[in-house]
Amino acid sequence: MPQAVYSRSRHTRDRGRLGCCRRHRWTEDLRADVAASEPTHSEDANLEGAARLDRYAFTYTVVIPVYNSEGLVGQTVDEVVKTFENLGLSYEVILVNDGSSDRSWDVVSQRARANQHLVALNLLHNCGQHNANLAGLRESHGDFVITMDDDMQNPPDQLPILIGAAMTGRDLVFGAFETKQAPLYRRMGSALISLVNRRIFGQPPDLVVSNFRIMRRDVVDRICASRTAYPYITGQALLYSSNRTQVPVRHEPRQVGHSNYSLARILRLVFTILFSYSVLPLRLAAAAGFAIALASFALGVVYLGIGLFSDTRVPGWTSLIVLLAMFNGVTIALLSMLGEYVVRVLHSVNTQDTYHVIERVRR
Repeated sequence: MPQAVYSRSRHTRDRGRLGCCRRHRWTEDLRADVAASEPTHSEDANLEGAARLDRYAFTYTVVIPVYNSEGLVGQTVDEVVKTFENLGLSYEVILVNDGSSDRSWDVVSQRARANQHLVALNLLHNCGQHNANLAGLRESHGDFVITMDDDMQNPPDQLPILIGAAMTGRDLVFGAFETKQAPLYRRMGSALISLVNRRIFGQPPDLVVSNFRIMRRDVVDRICASRTAYPYITGQALLYSSNRTQVPVRHEPRQVGHSNYSLARILRLVFTILFSYSVLPLRLAAAAGFAIALASFALGVVYLGIGLFSDTRVPGWTSLIVLLAMFNGVTIALLSMLGEYVVRVLHSVNTQDTYHVIERVRR
């Protein structure tokens, strides 16, 4: 089967065909084909019995955020290309340089000039992995979009496993690492993020999420249409999908260098998720404010009783304590409620661009 060529002229000429019309037609056809045979979520470990689509009927996009990985990203790209060429599938690979300080951009741009299936994007500055993924998603045209890391820890030879699971009619498939090759703090951070995902995004308890995933076009379109200053692709994919699953995949140790995800970055991601997608912190603050207010009122009542039924050595001390306790408690409660409204207003008006592409390279 001839391969799809994503040249600049095709990008312009076929944008409509690979764009909304095709995506909507594909979504309707897929739902009609698998409506009677979609497996339930409990069948995640056994996908063989599900109705299978023809993987050659679709196009695929692989999005790879790149950050300070000049020693690994070239090998990653070469292995991805080799995998798709061996499978005989129509594909494109989008490489997003996220403000790398090494020669990563030189490596990916050189490969993009030499291969018609590759596209390289250079961001203005380091915007974070999720913004880089979002830039790649908005550039993509495939019926299915895969995201993966640039450091060979997601082996490209595992891509057929994700694609095979997606062919059962799933709109979102995560690669569940059989053994995660990461330091203890990374594994603990992943566990903490999973707890947040379950609380905020409704992640099922038996679903394992990762950055190695494949998403159907309609899920990608919903993520791209979302306007938020703090994109979080994993959570948004959970929000905008309905038929999710996971498949076991291999996870390799990093061959060169060390992970760019430090403990501080993991904690920053957790707080970003909490404050951008949930009012939980404000509600906790409001609960604490009301608790302090009640305690202050109770304390005021106690001191009022002391002032009424016993002698006090300082005139006006009881009145002062009662008034301070009452007004401080009310102030805390009111500030907590105002904060609840402020965050909702911020969410509704926050439409700024979260990244800027300064260079785009394709053959």
